[in-house]
Amino acid sequence: MSTVFDDRPCELGEGPLWHPERQQLYWFDIIGKRLMTRDGQEPHSWAFDEHVSAAGWVDRDTLLLASETGLWRFDLNTADRSLITPLEADNPVTRSNDGRADPWGGFWIGTMGKEAEPGAGSIYRFWNGALKRLVADVTISNAICFVPDRSVAYFCDTVTGQVRRWKLDAETGWPEGDHTVFLDLRAEGLNPDGAVVDAAGNVWIAQWGASRVACYTPDAQFLSAVAMDAAHTSCPAFGGSDLSTLFCTTARQGLSADEIEAQPNNGKTFAALNAGRGQAEHRVIL
Repeated sequence: MSTVFDDRPCELGEGPLWHPERQQLYWFDIIGKRLMTRDGQEPHSWAFDEHVSAAGWVDRDTLLLASETGLWRFDLNTADRSLITPLEADNPVTRSNDGRADPWGGFWIGTMGKEAEPGAGSIYRFWNGALKRLVADVTISNAICFVPDRSVAYFCDTVTGQVRRWKLDAETGWPEGDHTVFLDLRAEGLNPDGAVVDAAGNVWIAQWGASRVACYTPDAQFLSAVAMDAAHTSCPAFGGSDLSTLFCTTARQGLSADEIEAQPNNGKTFAALNAGRGQAEHRVIL
């Protein structure tokens, strides 16, 4: 069972990150151009002049922050921001979307068209100071996450209805060979969105339009689901002192005024206690 963790509605909540040193959740409202958190019971946010969508932690006071024009070093104490590398800065059609640090200290980040233009986005990896494109012609990049033994990455293009699996080099973390289908949700009419892998290797996937986060085994068998009182679940994250709380962002995007009135928790951020046991998020090495 889930409850509302933060009652500030997001037009498009995304990118929840549990900072292991601060013991604090950070997340984004992409359309609202803001980074959000709670410091104890106190809500806090930072406003930006462009879309921001995902982050990794560098140290206690620093995030790597993904925006529509770049990857940035962001100081949580001063709000100072400095550019690490441009990200499709010359393409006004696209913005950043889903992203996550990998076990080697790199950062995978997906882009997409601001109006979900078909094939406008890509998925990249930033590592050792360089940004390299891994996947082209992506419509809605999502589900970037990594298994505990570092052998596999997952990702998806939501419009395909499929989550894909990619073998990784043990030393460098670069993908090897071709990616393959891990989970095909087309027959069920489910839309895979953000995802995270728990300590046992199970994949927890937010399913846009289905009011839930679903859990699948490493061999793609459905295990369970956590319901959320919001139509559009967008991305899960494990947090809390023992990483047993499942957080999830949601969205109001695409819902009518009547739908929001009927289900006012749409767009809020949720938490489910004792849902599983997550992995600590990896540190980004800059």
